[in-house]
Amino acid sequence: MSGELPRIIEVMRQTGGRDVGCHDESFLARSVAKRMEVTACRTPANYSSYLSENLAEAEELLEALSVTFSEFFRNSLAFALLEHILLPKLFAEKRKAGGTEIRVWSAGCAAGQEAYSLAILLDELTAAPEDAISFRIFATDISEAALAAAREGVYDATAVRQVRLRHLRECFTQEGETYRVCFRLRERVHVCAYDLLDERSSSPPAGIYGDFDLIVCSNLLLYYRPEVRQAILARLHRALAATGYLVTGEAERGIVEQGLGFQTAALPAAVFQKAPASLTPGNYG
Repeated sequence: MSGELPRIIEVMRQTGGRDVGCHDESFLARSVAKRMEVTACRTPANYSSYLSENLAEAEELLEALSVTFSEFFRNSLAFALLEHILLPKLFAEKRKAGGTEIRVWSAGCAAGQEAYSLAILLDELTAAPEDAISFRIFATDISEAALAAAREGVYDATAVRQVRLRHLRECFTQEGETYRVCFRLRERVHVCAYDLLDERSSSPPAGIYGDFDLIVCSNLLLYYRPEVRQAILARLHRALAATGYLVTGEAERGIVEQGLGFQTAALPAAVFQKAPASLTPGNYG
């Protein structure tokens, strides 16, 4: 397979208009193998020829490379730390500094489960009417199908099985066999298309500027090549506020620790802050 991957990458560049060579080689090979089964192509060479003649297949391969699996409160340890320690700390620091808004970026939001999980926790922290602190969440992905689902905010019973019953009653409306995220949360979550590999910007355009208090980029880095991972981390570093937190997937802890600019902030979860030496502008990325 590896011998034919450069040819497939080149075909995708010409036919699909996308550089899939940014992906981790083993992940790309597995995705191609799955598409070979679907298209009944017996060899990688057969598949690259088929791909060059079918624009629709280029779109299918791109969709296969867009990992859109997610769950509510997927990383229980990280969300427990966010709920009980990190988010209350951010609110306290924001009040002390005279700020009025917590800014969050859910990067690679898939169908919105992660963003709405964060919204549920933040909503509880802003429930007191006398509290002047509000929040906004920017949820981004490159899959239009996933973004459409995130905007809709409708999930079946299986999807919400990890949501507490109290939150299910207070934050969702049951519609037959499905559950819709309530409007007060949906209006706080801005869903938009954004490519983390787009070199023309450093954070979602809708976010106006970076300075995010919290960035969650979970189970995304491991699907890219090492140099691309570091480029993404550099972008997240620039977008993160000096006292903000970056949360990744547990499997990505080593990727962040081996890079530059971040230090572990909340063991044993994969939670990071900017390293002191990197707080000076221009030291990273």
